[in-house]
Amino acid sequence: MNKFRHQTLISGPHHWSLAAISLAAILLIAPRIGVGQTVNIDRVIAELEPEIQRTLLAGNIPSASIALVAGDRVIWTNAYGYSNLWARTPATPNTVYLIGSTFKAMSTIALLQQMEQGKFKLDDRVNDYLTDFKIQGEDPQHPITFRHLLTHTSGLPADFGPFPVWGDTVPPSLEDYLGKALKATKAPLTSVTYSNMAYTLVAYLVQKFSGVPYKQYMQEHIFTPLEMTSTAFEPRPDMEERLAIPYVVDEKTGSQVGTVRLKASVWPAGIVYGTVLNQANWLIANLNSGVFKDKRLISQSTLDQMLTRQYDQFKGTIENLWGNETAGFGLTWWTQVRDGDRYLAHSGSVPGYTAFLLGNRDRKLGFAIMTNGNRAHPHLFKLADKVIDLMKKYSGAEKANAAKS
Repeated sequence: MNKFRHQTLISGPHHWSLAAISLAAILLIAPRIGVGQTVNIDRVIAELEPEIQRTLLAGNIPSASIALVAGDRVIWTNAYGYSNLWARTPATPNTVYLIGSTFKAMSTIALLQQMEQGKFKLDDRVNDYLTDFKIQGEDPQHPITFRHLLTHTSGLPADFGPFPVWGDTVPPSLEDYLGKALKATKAPLTSVTYSNMAYTLVAYLVQKFSGVPYKQYMQEHIFTPLEMTSTAFEPRPDMEERLAIPYVVDEKTGSQVGTVRLKASVWPAGIVYGTVLNQANWLIANLNSGVFKDKRLISQSTLDQMLTRQYDQFKGTIENLWGNETAGFGLTWWTQVRDGDRYLAHSGSVPGYTAFLLGNRDRKLGFAIMTNGNRAHPHLFKLADKVIDLMKKYSGAEKANAAKS
């Protein structure tokens, strides 16, 4: 969702600090799950865990579930803190969080699967494919294309449209919402405006092109082949009992308080729940040419387009928070070059949750984190860079290169 949109709806206060759990990481799974690369995971974790503890403190994060990827497998996973502060429920790698905008790239791959079937081309005008409604306010001399939708350059607004989960109202259907709200506020390529509305339209287009209801399509073509068995738009009962409570920090008292769980008009842009282990599978597919356990989601050439900065005029730090001077939007994925290596990344959040994915494409190293901390992006970004640097430092490939030089 729009990562920096903050809702002020809160419920009863609850005091908490990391000291309540003695600053100790709660180990819930053996640290070695099967090392696919020559990463010395023990040395990585010895240096990493103090950084994780500092991150939880600095970011006011009640809990975090983390997974590290090397090659085509998860090499380590762990969880820290409490997913429910009142009940003192320890987080685990199977704790369910809202994944937010990290979902956007999944929806993009679903749309690009349709492109690979010849349904459209990236630089086609989107309005030419819409029959139930049109993008209002479009300048015919500057049509909005599929590429614009996937790079936040379409001129469509951010939008959100919150609905309390336990409230009396619910989000409208895709057709009703888009039919009324779909209106450009500026010409495409005027600027980068992070648009949840654009990805709600992407969901509608997936449904229209495939002839399959959007949620069903995502289950059959993304979640199932990636073995994302604990990822869903509506958490199943067995997921609900593992669900992390969303928290924000009360500005007056500094204490953690539970915040209202939300749905949204733009739900396809990131109102999706999942686990860090499922997120790791998604990361593996993107680091391995679109393939997960011999199942191909998308062609190598299409994935390469996703991971290539699309507009040089908008290069630089994304959302004024992530990336260096080389950074920019690919087709949804954030991209940059750092220390000579190519990276992909994306964050996600709604009130009470922040998640982040970072992958080193050249070394096939990845980091996934899910939290019930609010607006914790800068802290997760810094931790992610530290993790990848440690995996590079303690990898066999890095040592071999050093020996050669």
